[in-house]
Amino acid sequence: MGIFLRDVGHGLLEISHNTLALVGLAVVAVLVFGAGRAELREQVEAQALQWLQGRQDERALQAGDVLSGLGEQTAVTRATAVDPRELTREQTAVAQWIARRYRVAPEPIGRLVQEAWTVGSRAKLDPTLILAIMAIESSFNPFAQSTVGAQGLMQVMTRVHDDKYEAFGGVHAAFDPVSNLRVGVQVLKDCIARAGGLYEGLRFYVGAANLDSDSGYAGRVMGEQANLRAVADGRRLPVNAPIVAPPPAPTPAAQPDSQNTPPAQLALLR
Repeated sequence: MGIFLRDVGHGLLEISHNTLALVGLAVVAVLVFGAGRAELREQVEAQALQWLQGRQDERALQAGDVLSGLGEQTAVTRATAVDPRELTREQTAVAQWIARRYRVAPEPIGRLVQEAWTVGSRAKLDPTLILAIMAIESSFNPFAQSTVGAQGLMQVMTRVHDDKYEAFGGVHAAFDPVSNLRVGVQVLKDCIARAGGLYEGLRFYVGAANLDSDSGYAGRVMGEQANLRAVADGRRLPVNAPIVAPPPAPTPAAQPDSQNTPPAQLALLR
């Protein structure tokens, strides 16, 4: 019985609030429309609407609804995600394997896989290579940052390649997964062209071009690429498959033009 009376009282209170609001609006409307001044009418209407919206938001917050007034129907357009059904067979297999191996959601990974195929085709790079770099560099964390300032999925040195982010609106695009992927691919392609081959190009990418060792970086990337390529080709590969680094490729006859490039710049190519 107590609960019933409390609910009835709450309902009457809400009705009285709404009734008072309606009465207030009616009085304001009569005065404004009676005055016949269009500019004053518009001003009062806007203030009344703002007042009512404020009252509604205040009641919602009191009820614990923190999303009231924060809803944004277009927010989904900013999400880096795709329906897995939009992917090809190859892309689906790779996205599902990455999602399980790195414990990330399949929808955003599907979007990155799709983008790697698109950009890889344009750059004439195997998409599994692009994905392997993201795996080794950031484990698919779009907000990753290294101690030297490499940022995002592909750990691009933003302060070095700020010019490349101009096409995407500025350096903060380093934390947009798709923009970071695109810039990273351009940097990678430049490194491979400068080095004259993939293995040395990866050493350039990680900033080890003028060092004795890259700490096994190139081998790990190429080993994970081999795993991803096997999955894309339809082979069953466990998600805990080890990364087996292939033997280093022989040094190409055409050496990179590093004589005219200061060592500091070689170390910051990525």
